[in-house]
This record gives sequence, C-alpha cells and structure tokens, in this order.
Amino acid sequence: MPPPTSPPPSRPLYALTLRLLSMLAVSIMFASVKWLSEHGVNIVESLFYRQLWGMPIALAGVMMGPGLAALKTRHLGGHVSRATLGSMGMVLNFGGYILLPLAEATTIGFSMPIFATLLSVMLLRERPGIHRWAAVIMGFLGVLVIVGPGHHAGVTTLGIIVAVSAAVVTACISLLLRQLSQKEHSSVIVFYFTLLPLPFLGLAMLWFGQAHDAATWAMLIVLGTMGGIAQLLMTAALRWGPVSLVLPMDYSSLLWSTLLGWLVWQTWPGNSTWAGAAIIAGSSLYILWRERVKHRESIDREVTVP
Repeated sequence: MPPPTSPPPSRPLYALTLRLLSMLAVSIMFASVKWLSEHGVNIVESLFYRQLWGMPIALAGVMMGPGLAALKTRHLGGHVSRATLGSMGMVLNFGGYILLPLAEATTIGFSMPIFATLLSVMLLRERPGIHRWAAVIMGFLGVLVIVGPGHHAGVTTLGIIVAVSAAVVTACISLLLRQLSQKEHSSVIVFYFTLLPLPFLGLAMLWFGQAHDAATWAMLIVLGTMGGIAQLLMTAALRWGPVSLVLPMDYSSLLWSTLLGWLVWQTWPGNSTWAGAAIIAGSSLYILWRERVKHRESIDREVTVP
C-alpha cells in the first residue's frame, strides 16, 4: 500500500515532543543492552528479545496506521535487504554501546549523516556542492577529536572501530530507506524489519539462549519494548512534522545517554567527547540545512517553469 497521498496537517510542537521521547526510548534501549551484557546476556539474546518484544508494538503501529491489508507487499526483496542491513546495524550498534561508554558511542553515531553523504556520492552518483563537502570534512575532524590520542578511560580502539562501522551501516540503511519509503508505508517497513530476522534469531537461540534471574528478564522486556516504542515514535514524529524540524532533536540522545551513564555507571564524558560532539552535530545540522535549501530551490524552479 503506498504512503498516503494527502499528508496530515503539520503539528510541529507535537512532532518535536514525539521525537524527543523517541530519543529517550532509544537511549534506554542502548543502556539496557550495556547493562544486560554486564549481567551475562550475550548479543544474540539481546537481538532476539529486541525483536520479539518489539513485535507487538510494530504490529500496533500498522493497525493504527495503514491497516493490516498494507502488509500484503510487492516489495519483499526491499524489506529483506532492509532487515539484513538492519540486523547488521543492530549487531554493530549494540557492540559499540557494550564496548564504549554511552556518551561516546552516541556521539560517534552522530557521524551517520556524514557517511550518508559520502555513500550517496559513491552509490547514487549524487554531486554535493562545496558546502556539503566542507561539512563532511568538519564532521570527520569531530570524529578524530573523539577517537584521537588522549581519550579517557573506557574508550577502546575496538569500541571505536565497531561504533564507526555501525555509523557506516546505518548510513547505508538510510539510503535504502530513502528508496523503500517511496513505495511502502513507514509502519510497514518497521513491521517487516522486526519480523524477518526473528526466525533466524530464534534458531540461533537454540545455542545461545540462557536462563536468567527476574531482574535480567525484566530488563530484556525493557530492551524490546523501548526499541519498539522508539521506532513507533520516530515514525509518528515524521508524520506530524517536517524532517528539517524533527531530526535535530536526535542530538538530545547525547543528554539522555550522558545522564544514564552517570546514574548507572558513574561515567562522565571527557572534554574531547564534548568538543567532538559539538563539531559533529554542527556539521550534520549544516548538511540537513543544505538539504532543506536544495529542496526549496527545486520547488521554486518547478513553480517558475512555464
């Protein structure tokens, strides 16, 4: 079923609130992954329960949106590709948060728009101008500030490699979603992303599944439900507000991650992390602003063409 042809009226304050809440849910999900890894839960279990407990929420999103009839898709190949890349991204993202302090892992994840710009040049043959190239270079400098010599305890080379790899894979997913979202409703995409990996993860659980105490089981439920809620809220935010307004709210996840890191692990970001975060956020926001300017210019040209 194609996305609705007539978009709902814009509700910017509502959209901002939804996106902020989604970033809180994302931060809790990643903090849960880190906590679970320290309590004997392996990454296969975390992936399985993330999808399992997120499934009812994904289904609810379809029922509240386009309806169950929309699940009859003609784009199964696109959903399989998205689920495959998404699973790789989850493995790397979970690994990054396990290996690094929350704030550092979150900050490196902010480099995703930078890699998306580079991949759009290599794969989609797009031609970004000097403004976007300057933003990309600045963004990489921000990453170097965080990962360079002198980083504080808890920031490991392996963790940095995994977190940067996660940002690259997430950038690939963003390009795929750009194409798939033109054919499918966003809640349908979320549903198949949640559903398709489950049989394979369920099979893997025959070897990796373990018994846990009540607190660990409760946290596994938190992991899955927060992941599902985050997906639903992010989708709803883009429904009620424009991308240029909504996406900058993603940087609030650094505040949530910093707070959770301090409350649970008594860790605090180093000066290099704050400096790098400011540079990366600034460059990514500039890329977003340039995309908005280009979109407006293309609309203006279409209007002026006789």
